[in-house]
Amino acid sequence: MSFIENTLEDWEQLVKKQLKTDNIYEILSKDNLENIHVKPYYQNKQETKILPKVEESTHLVAEYQVGLEEQAFAFLLSENVEGLEEKAIFINNPDLAEHILTDESNRYFSLIDVFSDDKKAEINEQLAGELLSKSFERQICADVSLHQNAGASIIQQLAFALAKCKELVEKFGAEILEKLVFRFAIGSNYFFEIAKIRAFKYLFNQFSKEFNKDLIPYIFAETSFRNKAKNDADNNLIRSTLELASAMIGGADAVFSNDYKFEDSSELSKEISFKQQIVLAYESIINVFEDATSGSYFVEDVTQQFAEKSWKLFLEIEEKGGYLEALKSGEIQKMIFQQAVKEQCWVEEGKIKLIGVNLYPKLEIKKSIEALYNSDEIKAVRLAEMFE
Repeated sequence: MSFIENTLEDWEQLVKKQLKTDNIYEILSKDNLENIHVKPYYQNKQETKILPKVEESTHLVAEYQVGLEEQAFAFLLSENVEGLEEKAIFINNPDLAEHILTDESNRYFSLIDVFSDDKKAEINEQLAGELLSKSFERQICADVSLHQNAGASIIQQLAFALAKCKELVEKFGAEILEKLVFRFAIGSNYFFEIAKIRAFKYLFNQFSKEFNKDLIPYIFAETSFRNKAKNDADNNLIRSTLELASAMIGGADAVFSNDYKFEDSSELSKEISFKQQIVLAYESIINVFEDATSGSYFVEDVTQQFAEKSWKLFLEIEEKGGYLEALKSGEIQKMIFQQAVKEQCWVEEGKIKLIGVNLYPKLEIKKSIEALYNSDEIKAVRLAEMFE
C-alpha cells in the first residue's frame, strides 16, 4: 500500500475549499498577548529533541498538614516539623532556613529568593551565605512567580529568570548554577504554559554552556493567583487543575497547588488542592513522562518562539546593566506594568473570558485599572479584582 504525501499547499487548498474563502489565515488566526504567531495547522520541518527534567518523576508537593504524611512524599514547609522521614522538603520561609532540623533520610530544597524585588535592587548576601552553607540539594531560588502574578508576560518571566540567574553567577560564580531552583507560577494558557517550561529548559541549558556546563534547570511550578476569583472557588479549582497539568506535561520537577479558596482557606480546601495533583498523576501518569510534548509541531514551534523572544529580551536587559540595574531604574516594573494593564484591558473588553467574573454572570466593574496597578511596583494583582 502506498500513501500520497500531501504538501502544505495541498492542505491550504483543502481548507480554502471547506471554508469557502481564500482568506483562511485571517479567519483562523487569533491574537494573543505574547505576540506569538500561532498557525491554524502545522507541518513539521524541524528536528526535535527530548528536553529532560532533573527528577525522574514530578514531585507532588503538599503544604504540610498532620495526617498527610502517608499520602504525600513532598512537603512545603513554612515552619519546622519534626519526625518527617524519606520526604522531599521545600523550605519556603527565610527564618526557617536558619533553624530547620534536617534529617539525613530527607531531601531539602530552598524556595527562598535572595533578591529584593523593589527599587533597593540588591541580593541579600547574608541570607545567601546562610543558605549556601546548608546541606540542601538546592540552596538558592530564582523566583519569578511574583512576576507572573503581577501580570508579566511569559517572555518577560523567562528573560527575568535568566537575568536573575546571571546576577547570581556574577556574585557567586558559575558553580551556583547547580544549586538553583527556579520557581514559576503557571497561568491559564494551557499550551503556552507547557511551552514556557520547555523553553526555559532550552534557555538555561544554552546559558550553562557559556560556562562549560551542560545543565538542566530544577523547576518548581505552582498554580497562579492571577486568574482566580474570590467568589468563584469551584471555577478556581478547574483553573488550577489545568495549570497543574501544564506544569507536569511541560516537565516541571515539582508542582504545588495553591489553595483554590485563597480567601476562606481551611484544612479541607488545602487537602483538596493537593489531591488535584494526586488525581492527575495517578489517573493519567503525566508526572512520569520526561517530555510528553516533544515532537508536537504546535508546541515545538511555540517553544522555539518563546526561547528566541525571551533570549532577545534577556540580552536587552544585560545591555542595560542586568536585572538589578533594570530594577533600580524602574525598567522591570514598567515592563510588567505595561503588560499587566494590557491584559487587564482585554479582560475589561471581554477578549479574555473569566467564567463567573466577566462571563456567566457578567459582573459590574468596581475598580479602575489605575486603582489596581502601579508602574513603580511589582505587586500581585488578580484579574478579577476589577469586579470584586
